[in-house]
Amino acid sequence: MTGLRMLLRKEVLRFWKVGFQTVGAPILSALLYLTIFSHMLDARVEINGVRYTAFLIPGLIMMSALQNAFANSSSSLIQSKVMGSIVFILLSPISHAEFYFAYLAAAMLRGLMVGAGVLATTWFFAPHTFAAPLWIVVFAVLGCGVMASLGIIAGIWADKFDQLAGFQNFLIMPLTMLSGVFYSLHSLPAFWQRVSHFNPVFYMIDGFRYGFFGVSDVAPEKDLVVAAVCFAIVSAGAYALLRSGYKLRY
Repeated sequence: MTGLRMLLRKEVLRFWKVGFQTVGAPILSALLYLTIFSHMLDARVEINGVRYTAFLIPGLIMMSALQNAFANSSSSLIQSKVMGSIVFILLSPISHAEFYFAYLAAAMLRGLMVGAGVLATTWFFAPHTFAAPLWIVVFAVLGCGVMASLGIIAGIWADKFDQLAGFQNFLIMPLTMLSGVFYSLHSLPAFWQRVSHFNPVFYMIDGFRYGFFGVSDVAPEKDLVVAAVCFAIVSAGAYALLRSGYKLRY
């Protein structure tokens, strides 16, 4: 376990050394979203009996956590590959499981730290209610785990920064922005409601929001099953790529 501890420490220090950029900046971005949307819509929109500002906050927390969990693992791997420093990790006596869990845990930690920061700073906009706190924790951990594993896959697959940017801009951003962060599923036309059900991030945000208000667009048990299955599939894929040496050893 020494390799796991040291690699995890390296990955945590990597993002913490530039904490203003990796943690502070995402929190500020979420606050800007909240300030603009709450100013324009809070007095006009109420969703499921909840003020729009209060409804928006859980979505922003989860969106920020997910995006930063993905960014941490993917950016770390692509930087190591481009700079050539990945060789020193591959040559060390670190197992594939230690490699995977170190990158996974560091990315999840960054995502959860950003989410906790957004949660704390948005208290001034609307006091939070916690109808089911355990659901909040479970969906935050599962969601960050899915995105951290997906970031490992993207970091392994990408050969240069613009490929990784394309992965993030054309896959991660649409999945997170069009997942019910800013709206309820029931406010969409029937066709787009059906399309939204194919977005796995929707279930993560919907289940996370259920933990705050006890109300969700679909059954929270379904949200949990989808999130857990996605985590199992994506983590298995990331671990399989590490074991194969795809674009790392070969």
